[in-house]
Amino acid sequence: MVDYFSGVIKELKEQEVVLDVGGIGVALQVANAHSFAQEGAVKIYSHLHWNAENGPSLFGFSSPLERSVFRIIISCSGIGPKIALAILADLGAQSFLNAIVAENEQALSNVSGIGKKKAEQIIVQLKHKVASLVESGKVDMSEMQESSHVHDVTLALQSLNYSRQEISRAMEYVKKNSKMDKVTFDVLLRQALSYLSKQM
Repeated sequence: MVDYFSGVIKELKEQEVVLDVGGIGVALQVANAHSFAQEGAVKIYSHLHWNAENGPSLFGFSSPLERSVFRIIISCSGIGPKIALAILADLGAQSFLNAIVAENEQALSNVSGIGKKKAEQIIVQLKHKVASLVESGKVDMSEMQESSHVHDVTLALQSLNYSRQEISRAMEYVKKNSKMDKVTFDVLLRQALSYLSKQM
């Protein structure tokens, strides 16, 4: 089993990156390709998924935590990799964990492909696994609190009809340029809107 790939990103699609690893182009499906910098050297954590009809698929993640959350999500009956990636794209790993811990059905049902009934199912089936992950010490609870602000800002930008790519870039910008342990929702939203206005 390959744990990760280190190389240079040569191509970005919406949910796929092509990574040059020693002259070999490795295609990985990801939650959000634009969170990676093209032509930049990166380490991408991998997961090989086998489907009886389509065979193997290779998925990539920016951190071991994101991969762990992906694996937890697809362990839920009736939830496949496509929905798992949608959850990671819309919520992110930390906000997903936060939603499960808080039993926040609304946050989950806002994700494309997940309705209220499926959100309830995910919470019921995964709350013990998420609790175990949190108790393992691999998740920073302060980061989970911060991620709720990020999720709220993301929803606000969606309501203003910004695209997923625009929102992703804006949130990457504010994460890099803000002290996330001290920033409020209002400040984050203003920073994101300021960034987006300069991109037009």
